[in-house]
Amino acid sequence: MDHCLHFFTWPRQGPSSPAEPEVEPATPDVEVLEKDDDGTGTDHPWKVILFNDEVHTFEEVIRQIVKATGCSKGRAEKLAWTVHTEGKANVYEGTFEECFEVQAVLKEIQLVTEIRG
Repeated sequence: MDHCLHFFTWPRQGPSSPAEPEVEPATPDVEVLEKDDDGTGTDHPWKVILFNDEVHTFEEVIRQIVKATGCSKGRAEKLAWTVHTEGKANVYEGTFEECFEVQAVLKEIQLVTEIRG
């Protein structure tokens, strides 16, 4: 019976057991692909376009452009005049995130805007 019991037990691995050979993991072949900049990335120069409307006064538009972009009042006046005479103007250029923030401030008074990249 002792022989049968010994037969069904698993041998223990101990210091006297032969060590497994060390195997270095294989390094996979990696091909680095570089994506061409197609202008859709968030760090590409984006623009906030402001469109003319018949609702807001020049002073409202000028004040909101200054608030949104941080430009001078003189610059905002020129931009407001361009919007009035040409129907639209690029009022800001930057990253997508910056343009999104500028657009949000302009939309506070329901100015019509668009972000283009």
